[in-house]
Amino acid sequence: MLQLRNLTYHPPASHTAILNAVNFQIAPQQMGLVIGPSGSGKSTLLEILAGLAEKTGGDIFWRDQELIPLQLQQLSGLVFQFPERHFCGSSILEELRLGHPELTSDRIEQALTEVGLTHLPLHTSPNALSGGQQRRLAFAVQLIRQPNLLLLDEPTAGLDWSMRQQLIGLLAKLKAHWSLLVVSHDAGELVDIADQCWTLSHGELTAVQPDELKAGTRRSEVAL
Repeated sequence: MLQLRNLTYHPPASHTAILNAVNFQIAPQQMGLVIGPSGSGKSTLLEILAGLAEKTGGDIFWRDQELIPLQLQQLSGLVFQFPERHFCGSSILEELRLGHPELTSDRIEQALTEVGLTHLPLHTSPNALSGGQQRRLAFAVQLIRQPNLLLLDEPTAGLDWSMRQQLIGLLAKLKAHWSLLVVSHDAGELVDIADQCWTLSHGELTAVQPDELKAGTRRSEVAL
């Protein structure tokens, strides 16, 4: 179980805290969803949990063990917004093996099976994939590392309706094996598979029931 206790991030250059006394927990095989506008601190939260930024206050626990950034890097797998822009490999196989030259074929097949890409030849260029397939490959790149916690920044951004639906189905499948934390500016279809939801505004995290977010989404759709 991931648990945050009074997590704070207040860099010296900022007049106010970007994250202010954030508290929440996510159980195994659950998906947490954080909704907030741009600049609310969503990406910063993920970067801290991925061990890429260091908190200025509070504690982070996994199964009652307090973690430092290096341990968080081993625990978590972070998929950035538009991760396909960061692909470096000339093929699916090369992309998966970057930083992991010792990877066995079994682990590669397992990761591709999890994301539904086993039908593609390993020599296929990532640039030749559809947008949805590229997003799935980005997930596989992190799953190769076998993290306990999968962190996703705007996972449906830039995808059309059909691809978004497919990705929602994939996330529902993945949470059967991993803890997921997803951040987005819009609840959209993500709320349908979320076990816990929060809103983040000006660094303040507030718990909200998924049904409340669903009702708000429906009102927005009617207004449009």
